Amino acid sequence: MKVAIVGAGWAGCAAAVEATRLGHQATLFEAARTPGGRARRVSASLSGQPLDLDNGQHILIGAYSETLMLMKDLGVDPGASLLRLPLTLQFPDGSGLRLPALPAPLDALAGILVARGWSWADKLSLLKVALGWQLDRFQCPPGQSVADLCRGLTPNAMAALIEPLCVSALNTPADRASGQVFLRVMRDALFTQSGGSNLLLPRRDLSALLPDAALAWLAAQGRPARLGIRVQGIAPATSGWVLTADRREAFDRVLLACPPHEAARLVAGSGVAADGWLAHARGLQHEALTTVYAHAPDARLSQPMLALRSTPTEPAQFVLDRGQLGGSPGLLAFVISASVGDSATLTRQVLAQAARQLGLSALQAVQTIVEKRATFACTPGLQRPAAEVAAGLLACGDYIEGPYPATLEGAVRSGLAAARRLR
Repeated sequence: MKVAIVGAGWAGCAAAVEATRLGHQATLFEAARTPGGRARRVSASLSGQPLDLDNGQHILIGAYSETLMLMKDLGVDPGASLLRLPLTLQFPDGSGLRLPALPAPLDALAGILVARGWSWADKLSLLKVALGWQLDRFQCPPGQSVADLCRGLTPNAMAALIEPLCVSALNTPADRASGQVFLRVMRDALFTQSGGSNLLLPRRDLSALLPDAALAWLAAQGRPARLGIRVQGIAPATSGWVLTADRREAFDRVLLACPPHEAARLVAGSGVAADGWLAHARGLQHEALTTVYAHAPDARLSQPMLALRSTPTEPAQFVLDRGQLGGSPGLLAFVISASVGDSATLTRQVLAQAARQLGLSALQAVQTIVEKRATFACTPGLQRPAAEVAAGLLACGDYIEGPYPATLEGAVRSGLAAARRLR
């Protein structure tokens, strides 16, 4: 079939590759000039020299099985492109959790028992709560939040582990994040496969990590992506769909791999009866993600990534040393998940936080990127849009109905699944 895929983010790239592998004629449209969607390369400069940043500092984990497999299929070596580390949530003073190289779930058990700066009350409360999750088969009532799940934890265990894990995985604070989605992530990362909880820190910009390779692969199959072309509208036809972009074209199927607000615009303009789907797509609330890039010639962290104590006035939860990841020496990326506030204020707060918590008073801001609709708010009982929109019209993306939060793995899995539903 002739298939139009609207959007070259990670979901759209995965869908286009899989549709082509299944024998369809896939045409990938992307309004931007750079593929990757909300996980893409951004051009900047440092001391007058060109610099590749990302629109948001992302972290992958070992449980991202479909993403890692697709990277390999496209000729990207995960071992060279990603720095693999045991799950480490340690703070600048050395306190926190670091899992040893043991089979799951023994690594989590041992890591908790030797966590630095934790009292025995902290450790025992976490072991008790985690055992309860296992006994309940990682299930909970749909209305429960992550905070509800963790009522038996000590304040230190909550602040040092659960809150950073929750906001990094779901980009939603624990008091309003879905307990069921969080449990699914915890199960797959910590209790299902050895190495599933490993941190995979990108050594390359996010577009080079997968989208660039996907577009090169598609071009080699005679299906080059059409970048810089915005789809104006779609409409059902007698046998398929008509898509209007730089010209009108007929397709057998259309797959929307664009953000939910853009997908809703196209669905509403098509005239198809999809009120329920539109209600769910338009009903999604969104969380922002801010990355503050800062530099000092001698700035270097004790390890490639550190957790930070986050407060309303010191908002960053993590900092990554891009110099230790193959980037410019002295370049740090401060991550504010579920961020609130304007760019200038967040930048000022982060520089003050770096001076107080890291002792780096000479840092200078390079660029601050606020992705206002980075993810959907992963709240309890959330009804997400289905993959089927109307006859011959599908949607994919990290916001589509599924077990995972808005992650790269969720996007890739959604794209692959949508391509396999083409019929």
